Amino acid sequence: MSKSILVVCSRNPIFSSDLSVALGERFDVMLSDTVQKAGELFLKHAAHALVGDFQVTNDGGHAQEYVISQLRQRLTELHVLLLTAESCPEPLERLAACGGMTHLRGNLGVEQVVAWINEKFPAPSTAAPTETAAAASEFKELDTVLHGISRKFETNTPQLRRMLVELEVAAQHDVTVLLIGETGSGKTFLANLIHEVSPRRKEAFLHVACGALPSELIESELFGHVKGAFTSAHADKEGKFLAAGRGTILLDEIDVLGPEQQVKILRAIETGEFEPVGSNKTYKSQARLVVASNLDLKPLVEKGRFRPDLYYRLNMLKFEVAPLRDRKPDIAPLARKFVAQSSAKHSIKIDSIDDNLFSALYAYPWPGNVRELENVIQRAVIYCRNGVLTADQLPYDILVGNAGPSNDPSVQLGTSSMANSAATLNRQISLTEREIIEQTLLKNNFSRTNTAKELGISRVTLYNKMKKYGMMH
Repeated sequence: MSKSILVVCSRNPIFSSDLSVALGERFDVMLSDTVQKAGELFLKHAAHALVGDFQVTNDGGHAQEYVISQLRQRLTELHVLLLTAESCPEPLERLAACGGMTHLRGNLGVEQVVAWINEKFPAPSTAAPTETAAAASEFKELDTVLHGISRKFETNTPQLRRMLVELEVAAQHDVTVLLIGETGSGKTFLANLIHEVSPRRKEAFLHVACGALPSELIESELFGHVKGAFTSAHADKEGKFLAAGRGTILLDEIDVLGPEQQVKILRAIETGEFEPVGSNKTYKSQARLVVASNLDLKPLVEKGRFRPDLYYRLNMLKFEVAPLRDRKPDIAPLARKFVAQSSAKHSIKIDSIDDNLFSALYAYPWPGNVRELENVIQRAVIYCRNGVLTADQLPYDILVGNAGPSNDPSVQLGTSSMANSAATLNRQISLTEREIIEQTLLKNNFSRTNTAKELGISRVTLYNKMKKYGMMH
């Protein structure tokens, strides 16, 4: 049964993300930061309810009144929840007075919205069990297979969620899947999930990082070799295509393969046939291939670096994993998850996370994607001494939006809007000084005496600087 569609219109990304997490199990939550975009989502997807967070408005509520009025004329069964400040703009007051919607005022949070949703869309009651134990078991296994990727690859980004649904279907069939995405975006994790929800899940999963292998050894790694095939071939070797059996092979960074290697990969995909290096004996692989690349392959074809026939063979089932900067609703849930993991790993208690930390995370473009976010959060947890995570614990580059290069040369990451307001000379000097003190404290196991001595300042000066930067505990 398909989920009801809920559109959330809010300029507060933390509120939107938290609401998406709270309701994601029961609803297909679509997020928008303008009422115009919200209207487009409604008309395109025939949504069932609108949560309009208009506690802050730019134009006095006129645009919100117009769009919602138009939607209600077209969709008579539409449920609308208006969230406004105590002093509600007159156009929104007029809209609410028309009736047929709920209007809540004040500093409102996720709890009030969830309560309203539960009232308008009651959860279905649990029916008495009528299935046999065998039927129930079969349904449970089928449910696990069809929804395993969506459950384990958690996302609140609508387009990525839809991609995962399509990927779950592809995982059930004996087809080669192509994953395109920047480094750190989750391709390897996703490939593992494809294997776990496929009929091959009880077989081996082998990961081949083509970019980490010398070009002359890639064929041997994939197809094996016979003794004497080349100088260092002192014995026969079984390649990944045989070792995987009926399992799955992740062929990562396929874009680094040369033309001759691409031909052999194409043959293995189409017929399963291959020969070990130095052998005339033909083998047939029964493994399933998941192919991944950091780069879109089409420009490589146009430059003559990738074979068109292999490209078209792979492009049939291509799935693009969006970079983290295009998955804003995922940043807060991922950050919270990494905080919990790092807190447990390093035995550091975290009682709360300040909103200014999330604001900094949202402003940064994340060229290293989810992997970079995980490392940044781990670093912040290590430096947290009073149980409250704030933006002050983030690295200097994150705070000023000094993003490194993306692995995709076509992507140009400029400095964030936060950088434009924060990167003054005094700000940069302060952040640098704070970071030096933090690193020295960590190096000296947070001994102020040893830290002051290494920095060449008195303990009183160190104390005053720590107080200035909010580093006291």
